[in-house]
Amino acid sequence: MPKLPTVTGKETIRALSQIGFEIVRQKGSHVRMKHADGRVVTIPVHGNKNLGKGLLRKILRDAELTVEQFQEIL
Repeated sequence: MPKLPTVTGKETIRALSQIGFEIVRQKGSHVRMKHADGRVVTIPVHGNKNLGKGLLRKILRDAELTVEQFQEIL
């Protein structure tokens, strides 16, 4: 299993936008993204801070992506 990449919230939003996720709303520093097939992901954007490993795993699980698929879109 490949290692998780180190990414910020902004980089994650950019990557998910490329595969069809759209920003639905933002409340404070949390951005909610939704895919046309119903998948919903919430991503925190705290400046240029990197997302934690556990949080990134949760985001990938919610987006139904593997680490390999995520690395390809980055």
